[in-house]
Amino acid sequence: MSGADASGPDAQPALIEPVLKDAALLADIRAAARDDGHFRLWWLGQSGFLLQWRGRHLLFDPYLSDSLTAKYANTDKPHVRMTARVVDPAHLDFIDVVTSSHNHTDHLDADTLVPLMRANPRMTIVAPEPNRQFVADRLNVPPSRLVAARIGQPIQLAGDVFQLEAVPAAHEALDEQFVGYIVRCGPWTIYHSGDTLVYDGQADCLPLHVDVALLPINGRAPERRVAGNMNADEAAGLAHQIRAGTVIPCHYEMFAFNTADPADLAAACARLGQRCDILRCGARWESTVLVPAR
Repeated sequence: MSGADASGPDAQPALIEPVLKDAALLADIRAAARDDGHFRLWWLGQSGFLLQWRGRHLLFDPYLSDSLTAKYANTDKPHVRMTARVVDPAHLDFIDVVTSSHNHTDHLDADTLVPLMRANPRMTIVAPEPNRQFVADRLNVPPSRLVAARIGQPIQLAGDVFQLEAVPAAHEALDEQFVGYIVRCGPWTIYHSGDTLVYDGQADCLPLHVDVALLPINGRAPERRVAGNMNADEAAGLAHQIRAGTVIPCHYEMFAFNTADPADLAAACARLGQRCDILRCGARWESTVLVPAR
């Protein structure tokens, strides 16, 4: 490790290195593209996932910058990065659709989305309808540049390759500014919850037999002074309740003050007989391990 002595009193811990990053990640994404009836996912850190289906790409809630670390430097709530950035968003020049589930910066990051827009001028940007003006202002685009997601109203995207539907989320409380997304591609159904607690009636808002549930596990701790999410036990329970083919955790190992141990999810899933797949940042996951639920 170069730079300051890693054992000194002011030394920062070494960053977790993604399993694939930069050119290696881009090569893996391009090599994986094929029309074989299966989809691929890459975890890009925090709540960001890249979905690949039939050579088209949907990017869930990417955070690919250091904007929050810079914003909170020299404050009493530092956002110390734990995992190295997996890729420069300017190099993702094949994105068809990108989502924002709500307005928090790790889900709506101008330092990520503006370079993505430059690299993908025709990319569709999806955000909850109540957030449309806020998103337009943050990205310095007209509201007409965005596709508004309304709860319970499916949207066809990327030439009808993806069908997306917003579902309620409770990032502390139910509010239509916070949503999750159900994405259907061919026979497959993926649920990206966005940031949410478990709430009464949540399973009734979701399809039964989701193939993959992408769920946060960082939980809720008031001393963090940020809105909370479900924890590992709750994520395992929700996945089991909706009969998910597998649950893949997220929202950990990005900021030191707001993380969790994915081993807790593995243990909770084992108790329930629920499959889970824990990814390293930059890793590829393939649906070949599942049989489609529909």
